[in-house]
Amino acid sequence: MALCFCLSATVFAQKMSKDKNQIITSVEKHKEELIKISDSIWALAETAFDESESSRILADYAEKNGLKVTRGVADIPTAFTATYGSGSPVISILGEFDALPGISQKASPVKEPYEEGAAGHGCGHNMFGTASLGSAIAIKELMEAGKIKGTVKFLGTPAEEKYFAKVWMVKAGLWDDVDVNVSWHPSAQIEADVQSGLSLIDFIVEFYGQTAHASADPWNGRSASDALELYTTGINYYREHILPTSRIHYHIQDGGQVVNVVPDYAKLWVRVRDPKRSKMLPTYERVKEMAEGAAIMANVDYKISLVSGIYETLVNRSGGEIMQSNLELLGPITYTEEETAFGKAIQKATGKPEVGIDGSVHPLKETEKNPGGGSTDVGDVSWNVPNINLGVSVAPTGTPWHSWAVVACGGMSIGHKGMIHASKAMAMTMLDLFQNPKLVNKVKEEYKTRKGDEVYEPMIDGPPPLNGQ
Repeated sequence: MALCFCLSATVFAQKMSKDKNQIITSVEKHKEELIKISDSIWALAETAFDESESSRILADYAEKNGLKVTRGVADIPTAFTATYGSGSPVISILGEFDALPGISQKASPVKEPYEEGAAGHGCGHNMFGTASLGSAIAIKELMEAGKIKGTVKFLGTPAEEKYFAKVWMVKAGLWDDVDVNVSWHPSAQIEADVQSGLSLIDFIVEFYGQTAHASADPWNGRSASDALELYTTGINYYREHILPTSRIHYHIQDGGQVVNVVPDYAKLWVRVRDPKRSKMLPTYERVKEMAEGAAIMANVDYKISLVSGIYETLVNRSGGEIMQSNLELLGPITYTEEETAFGKAIQKATGKPEVGIDGSVHPLKETEKNPGGGSTDVGDVSWNVPNINLGVSVAPTGTPWHSWAVVACGGMSIGHKGMIHASKAMAMTMLDLFQNPKLVNKVKEEYKTRKGDEVYEPMIDGPPPLNGQ
């Protein structure tokens, strides 16, 4: 039976209110400092669980602007909360700030590392956390002026790219008191995001054998790398027989050190995905069994260690409609001739049509049954509290994500414009929730219906892997 959560059209037949104008004024007032913060985090480019300076910069600015900051939450040194107000409703907003390894880039439309071999913000998280904090501060200033009541809660959420820290933060109860969560992600177009993502699970497979001289007495060796190759071969043959919606990735982390020694150790990182966790788990179990088979064939021992796992995102169309109305109020982003030329140069360098940057507001789309794309630990948040999501252009159309091209745009005015636009849209949406309890209730009703009887179970084992794998 189709879900229908259509809000009254009169709710969205609105003009820019005085309070929303104040939101825009607040974000504009902080604009230069927000850009400075984003650029600082962009230059730092700190990766999962190592974002100490990036986290500090955001937390310090929240504290400077009167929010109550609690650092090191969920036993994660770089995770923090920043709150203001009291009572209900409690509206939270997410702020990511981790970078990706190996894609350092200058704010230039040609590939040119900022620091050779270093990390870069190829997913725009330098803008993500900064824009969200700007939204929280704008709401705080309206509360301070006596315009709205309730609690705003900014969550500094590290390690989205690798270990998915929000899973541990959910387990620590950081959303237990929240009514609605708001989030965004840098994109190549402006839209209220009503699509899900892929659930996934990450695990490490290690094989243990016996060293020997690879030429003089290889019969005395038991090769861990043989097991690794047998295992990856098995995975690759298995791809034909998994669901079309499923994905399996692996990364070989250790296959032996020298050619003349039969290696006694091998290691690889494996990831399984599907739009539905319920369909991903059987594939995961099968891939684990294949590790045992490879170990038997190579006559070695093996070990499987769970790293982390995340849910698909639970869509909330009622919340998407609220966000959509505010995007339409704000209107499109416009770009200068120089910015358009920069975008086209990026497209030329990456082999894409030179069509420029899409700053238009896209209409609310139908929710796809089996979306493609990536995964995010925002999914775990969305299974514990209703989530409203947004995408805003920070790079030209067709830009390869997780690449130097996104890093380049995130360190200059194209990214800055998208970040400020997102900050305004999210704060305006939060304002609607604070001012209209019926909207909060409608969003929560849809969340309960979509979640149904499913009980959330975090796919983690033990504390966060702060020292890596």
